Amino acid sequence: MTEEIETTETQQSEMPFALIQGAPLTDLPKDLYIPPDALEVFLEAFEGPLDLLLYLIKKQNIDILDIPIARITEQYMSYIELMEILELELAGEYLLMAAMLAEIKSRMLLPRHTEDEDEQDPRAELIRRLQEYERYKEAAENLDKLPRYERDIFSTVAEFPGRKTNHKPPEVAMETILKVFSEVVVRAEMFSNHMIQREVLSVRERMSIILEKVNTETFIDFKDLFTVEEGRSGAIVSLLAILQLMKDSLIQLVQNEPNGQIYVKAAS
Repeated sequence: MTEEIETTETQQSEMPFALIQGAPLTDLPKDLYIPPDALEVFLEAFEGPLDLLLYLIKKQNIDILDIPIARITEQYMSYIELMEILELELAGEYLLMAAMLAEIKSRMLLPRHTEDEDEQDPRAELIRRLQEYERYKEAAENLDKLPRYERDIFSTVAEFPGRKTNHKPPEVAMETILKVFSEVVVRAEMFSNHMIQREVLSVRERMSIILEKVNTETFIDFKDLFTVEEGRSGAIVSLLAILQLMKDSLIQLVQNEPNGQIYVKAAS
């Protein structure tokens, strides 16, 4: 048992501190020098001067409509001085806001005459900008809380190699039926004549004829249900009979691809 403990301690002591160009480093170099400013920690990060002002106001639960401009200006300038001490790069916007706060503070200190009581509050423009920024910031935070694809929600695909899927044949649209029927009518016009005679055509009888041509095992071409020698009237009667049989669920029309041939069989 003692030998196992010694072996474990030996293995732990030999673990490298780092890998430098693939070579393990087990002993710290004696001439290692770490500059004092090599590590910097930022506790607060602000996106701009308005963000900093809003943070100072909310931190002290100050009413945004009644900002104590002197106290806020003092705290703002303290933060600017801290950034300079830490040698952080100050954006021009922060300095511009500092000048604006100083101007507002000086205007607030000036005495007001009686006739100037209706003069606009020097803080009004700053308050308006802060309220507008607060609305946009709150809207951005609400948007960020929404579930985001590939951050909070991830898609997945489940495969079932042994599963068989039976695809239902696509339904035949009425527009497709009428398009194919128009071709039949064109062919029927080739056999029309000018003899005037009365023909007795029965839709019910044509339904029986169509049912005799179809069966539940094989498909036949939709055009084969028409007799072009009967002319336009015969084609129309056949179409009415087919539509009635479809309505009564006695026959089934199938089309393998869009604008393809239509096939008919008896309904099972």
